[in-house]
Amino acid sequence: MLHDHRTYIVLISFDVLIDGANSLKVKRSVVNRIKDRVRARFNASVAEIGYLDKWQRAALGIVMISNEKQKLQKDVDTLQAMLAGLTDMSINDFSVEWL
Repeated sequence: MLHDHRTYIVLISFDVLIDGANSLKVKRSVVNRIKDRVRARFNASVAEIGYLDKWQRAALGIVMISNEKQKLQKDVDTLQAMLAGLTDMSINDFSVEWL
C-alpha cells in the first residue's frame, strides 16, 4: 500500500529595527524575547542570522514544517501579525519562501 506523505517547509526572513537599543545587551534582550515567543507559539526553529554586531538592527530566520500547507500559511499570517504588534521594534523586509 502506497502512502502519500507531503511535507511543506516555509522559511521566513526579516529584519528588525530596534530604535531604543544603545548596546548589544539591549538588542539581545529584544531578539531573545522574539525568539522565545516564536518558539513557544509556533514550535518553530528561529535563529539570528545577520547584523550580529549592530546595536539597532538584527536579521532573523524562522523555519516551520508541516504536512498541511494551509496550517503553515495561517501560522505565517499569525506570526506576521504578532511581530507587527510588538512595540519596542519594527519589522522590515519580511519575506516568505516555500521550500
